[in-house]
Amino acid sequence: MNGSDERNPMDDDGTASLFERLPDEEAREELVADYTPLARHLAHRYDHRGLDHEDLEQVAYIGLLNAIDRYDPEYGSRFVSFAVPTITGELKRHFRDSGWGTGVTRSMKDIRGRSRRASDLLSQKLGRAPRVDEIAEYLEIPVDDVAAAASLATAYRPEALDAPRGTDDRTWAATLGEEDDRYELFDDLDAIRPLVQSQSKRDREILRLRFYEDLTQREIAERTGISQMHVSRILSNCLEKLRVLVG
Repeated sequence: MNGSDERNPMDDDGTASLFERLPDEEAREELVADYTPLARHLAHRYDHRGLDHEDLEQVAYIGLLNAIDRYDPEYGSRFVSFAVPTITGELKRHFRDSGWGTGVTRSMKDIRGRSRRASDLLSQKLGRAPRVDEIAEYLEIPVDDVAAAASLATAYRPEALDAPRGTDDRTWAATLGEEDDRYELFDDLDAIRPLVQSQSKRDREILRLRFYEDLTQREIAERTGISQMHVSRILSNCLEKLRVLVG
């Protein structure tokens, strides 16, 4: 078979060769095509948070373009490790700019209230928590409306960031970044690279795993063999030092 047909679009060597060809427009277009699925995947993480999915994909696409334009192969990290936090940062800014957390629509509030009352009544009747379809049948409204109201209600509660995502045991806070305010330091990765390099080898590795490989604190603990509490302490100290240096 033709070797080009077998190329893994996220293969390090293949990606590196494309970056070497920049600013060639064809190479840039190929990079965009190769990593658009990654951008879509990251946008999908934020589904059911109250914003339009197509808008999220467009924001993630912009983040991908920014990552391609800003990536420096000489830094030594894989492009995907750079692209993930760059795209995620763009999505986070979109949420902030969209006023995420300010409220839900009146119709959704109405359905949420009716669903809550129906849930209480059905719980007493069934002796267990009712399913979404049972609530919908009781209220004589579409299942999707009940699910959407519940999802949006959760999306606009700050404490909901600590709730499981549903598909795995990572929380929405973990997806957005455990130290949310200090994570903003990493919205401009280029600007803080020299500051990160000034940290100890251990601290650089923890920062790399958290913000370049997008691992949770628990995953970092498993990777490094130290406790999750220790990882949390290291990240907190590192980010505080970086914030002081950034000023």
